[in-house]
Amino acid sequence: MEETEKFYTVRGYQLLEQNKKLLTSAMEDYLEMIYRKSLNVGYIRINTLSELLNVKAPSATKMIQRLSKLGLIEYQKYGTIRLTENGSIIGKFLLERHNSIETFLKNLGVADDLLVETELIEHNISVNTLYRFKLFNKFLKDNPDIKMKYEQYVSIYFKKDKYGID
Repeated sequence: MEETEKFYTVRGYQLLEQNKKLLTSAMEDYLEMIYRKSLNVGYIRINTLSELLNVKAPSATKMIQRLSKLGLIEYQKYGTIRLTENGSIIGKFLLERHNSIETFLKNLGVADDLLVETELIEHNISVNTLYRFKLFNKFLKDNPDIKMKYEQYVSIYFKKDKYGID
């Protein structure tokens, strides 16, 4: 069965907008990673989280305490980290945002530093632009002939110089 492009629920957009004033880029990174890694088992531990985000455990603990005060996670000292319902909704949105931007960049042919490029964009993109990225990704998926024409077009220009600029 072919997976269709997922769009966010109105509630997901509302929660993100409501929390945008409260959440820093770092908080978003933590929520996204917690959501990503807790999909299978439902939780994550501080040491695992700190390793995945390349931070020290005490730094991760401080951030987890902040997210807990916002009601986005449930945390037991020296135990597990679990997302609350709101934390899960936001985490899902953040992961889908990341994946949509990454797919968009891949569709453009960006290969160098794809993760870095995605991270730089994801914290500064508007919901409207993100929706357009998702729609464009879906358009290319539904029209592989157009995607192929674009890729051929790009390959011609990249033969001229690195950035395809005359």
